[in-house]
Amino acid sequence: MKITLFKTEEATQLAHELSPQLEQMVAWRAELLELETRLEVLSLALAGATESNPDMDEARTLKLRRADRASRIRVALSEILDTGAIVKDIDVGLLDFYALSGDRLVFLCWKLGEPEVKHWHPLEGGFATRRPLDHSPLED
Repeated sequence: MKITLFKTEEATQLAHELSPQLEQMVAWRAELLELETRLEVLSLALAGATESNPDMDEARTLKLRRADRASRIRVALSEILDTGAIVKDIDVGLLDFYALSGDRLVFLCWKLGEPEVKHWHPLEGGFATRRPLDHSPLED
């Protein structure tokens, strides 16, 4: 895997470019979770049911929709990864971007809806450990 290093401005620009795709992915993920819940309920109701049960048609339709949404999410994740950004949390739309802080590799951190990239965290950290950029010697 090739690592792309970002400056803060570059990460912010790319985050804004990826925002519509990320919003769509968040929506697909929410729909996927709803489909999973509905399928779980149906599977309990359909235990021992015959193929002629009308709920079997719904289950087949939901499984096809689930497969479609999962496929779309995989494609979108791959496309975003190809830009050098990393999707860290599909549920909320969290992106990380590799950057250098001195000679240390870190992540710039951005969440869907934020106006710009203003946080960073160590590679071994995550969203909970992110800090404002003004507490980092990140080079711009």
